[in-house]
Amino acid sequence: MLTLTRNVGETIRIGDDIEVHVVEVRGGTVRLGFKAPREVAIHREEVYRQIAEANLLAAQVTADSLGALAAFAPAAPEEPPAPQEEASEPEV
Repeated sequence: MLTLTRNVGETIRIGDDIEVHVVEVRGGTVRLGFKAPREVAIHREEVYRQIAEANLLAAQVTADSLGALAAFAPAAPEEPPAPQEEASEPEV
């Protein structure tokens, strides 16, 4: 882990697109501001863990849930019967 010391008003850059600003330090609390592209998700650790846990639960598929989903699936179209070849009598 990289540990940096910054004062209020100073900035840390991550790559070309992310800036972390030290907004305020009060007692044992630090307020940070972030500038990042919209596609970059920024979460507090406890929120990130809740999202990850919810995603894991959503990804779990059970046989019961598959059976319940099958009720909503459209019926497969019936295939026409295959043409039968006519039996020929052996020549004598």
